[in-house]
Amino acid sequence: MTSIHWRKSSYSGGGGQGGGNCVELAHFPTTVAIRDSKAPHNHLHISPTTLTALITTPK
Repeated sequence: MTSIHWRKSSYSGGGGQGGGNCVELAHFPTTVAIRDSKAPHNHLHISPTTLTALITTPK
């Protein structure tokens, strides 16, 4: 089994504004996994299209 490479934003630093709290992403062949750094064992898989819509939809 290969290890999963989780990536997090550079804005989620260890003690600054981000306070170390962040959302992490891992890329798979057909999905993207998303998890909260405070709960690393729980994650959600979504399509890249859905992730793009989530990120680009105006607030």
